[in-house]
Amino acid sequence: MEIQELVRAQRAYFLSGATRSYTFRMEQLKKLQQALRANEVLLEQAMYQDFRKAPMEVYMCETGMVLEEVRFHLKHLKSWMRERSVPTPLAQFHAKSFVSPEPYGVALIISPWNYPVQLCLSPLVGAISGGNCAVVKPSAYAPATSAAIAKLIADNFDPRYIAAVEGGRAENSALLSQRFDTIFFTGSVAVGKVVMEAAAKHLTPVTLELGGKSPVIVDKTADVKLAARRIAFGKVLNAGQTCVEPDYLLIERPAKAAFIEAYKQALREFFPDGTMDEMPVIVSEKHFARVTKLLEGQTAVAGGEFDEKTRFVAPTLLDGVSPDSPVMQEEIFGPILPMLEFDRLDEAIDFIRSREKPLALYLFTSDKQAERRVLDTCSFGGGCINDTIIHLATTHMPFGGVGNSGMGSYHGKKSFDTFTHARSIVKKSTWLDLPMRYHPYSEKKLGLVKNFMK
Repeated sequence: MEIQELVRAQRAYFLSGATRSYTFRMEQLKKLQQALRANEVLLEQAMYQDFRKAPMEVYMCETGMVLEEVRFHLKHLKSWMRERSVPTPLAQFHAKSFVSPEPYGVALIISPWNYPVQLCLSPLVGAISGGNCAVVKPSAYAPATSAAIAKLIADNFDPRYIAAVEGGRAENSALLSQRFDTIFFTGSVAVGKVVMEAAAKHLTPVTLELGGKSPVIVDKTADVKLAARRIAFGKVLNAGQTCVEPDYLLIERPAKAAFIEAYKQALREFFPDGTMDEMPVIVSEKHFARVTKLLEGQTAVAGGEFDEKTRFVAPTLLDGVSPDSPVMQEEIFGPILPMLEFDRLDEAIDFIRSREKPLALYLFTSDKQAERRVLDTCSFGGGCINDTIIHLATTHMPFGGVGNSGMGSYHGKKSFDTFTHARSIVKKSTWLDLPMRYHPYSEKKLGLVKNFMK
C-alpha cells in the first residue's frame, strides 16, 4: 500500500471509532503479547544476524522488556482510561469537572537499529493502549530485524490499524511528509531536528528520544571494584551501542589506579576464556569505521583491539584523554570508555554543565553530600547512583531526555499519557445561572468576582 494511502486508510479506521473501546485495546495488547511469544526465536535469529546479539541480551533488553511493558498495560489500562474527577472552583458553581483522556489518532513511530525490537514495539504498546492507529518504521541498519518486525505486524494486525513500513531515508522522508497526529522518534539529535521540523508544518506533537554523551562520575569514596564491574556492564552491553551507555568517565584522581585494575578484572570475569563471542559486533561497516577512528592517537590501558572482518571492537579503556579530542566530541556508540581525572567534585560538575544536557548520568559514591550536590546541579534525562543503565528497565518511572537529549518520555503509565490528549471538561448544571459574569458589568458584580477569585 502506498504510504499516502496507508495513512489515509488508518485515519478513516480511527475515525470509525473502532480503536477506542477498552475491549478492543485489551484484545490488541494481548495479540501483540502472543505475537511476541510466538516469534521469539525469529526475532532472536534476526538480531544475531544483524549484529551477533546473544539470546540472553535479546530477551533481557528486547523482547522481555516489551513483554513486561505489555503486562503492565494489561493490568492498569482500565484505570488509566477512566475519566478523572477534579475539584471545581466555587466561581463555577454548580458544576462537575473531569479530565478525559482521548487518543491522538494516527501515530508514527520511527525506531533505531540499536535495540530494534524494544525501541519499536515498546512505544507501540503505548499507542495501542492509548487507542490510536499506528505506522511503525523500523531501521534499515538492522535489515533482518526490520523484516522480522514487519512480518510480525503484518501477520497479526490489520494494516488499517497497525502497519510497518520498511526502508531507508526515502521511506522516512515519505512518512514525514504525511500528516500524523503524533510522532514518536528515537534516534540521533541530527535526525531528531529533521523530524521536529517536519512535524512543525502540521503542528504535530512530537516525542523525541535522542542521546548525547552520558557521563559517569566515580569519586574516591566509591566502591571502586563494584563501580568498575557495573560500568563495564554498561559498556559491554550491546557493544556500547546504547543511547544511555556510560559514554565517558570522570574519575577522582586517588581512585584512578584502582579503577583501571578493577575494570580489567571485570572484563576477565565477564569473558573468562578470553573470547568475547557473546558480545555483539558493531552494526555496519560505516559505524565500525566511525568507532575505530575514534581510537586514533589514544592510549588504551585496557582493550584497544578490533577486527575489521567481523566488525568487532574490544571493550577499551582510554587514559590521558584530552577534552578536545574527537572521542570527546561525539556520542561514541561503541565499547570505548574515555577516562578524565578530577581533583574536586565541582570540577566534574562544571565539565558536565559546560556541555549539552545528557540523556543519562551515573554517579558512584558513598558520600550523601556528593550525591545531593550532583543531583542539585546537573540536568540530565535520568540515571543511577552506584549503577548504570538499569533506570530505564522499569514500568514505574518515565524514561526520556531533556534539552539536546530529547523531549517527552514514556514507559508504563507515561506511555499511555504520551499517546493520549487529556481533555478538560466542565459539566455545568442548568438549574442555576449566576449572573455576575454577564454584561452589563457593575461594581457589585466586580466585588462578587473578587470574593470568588482571590
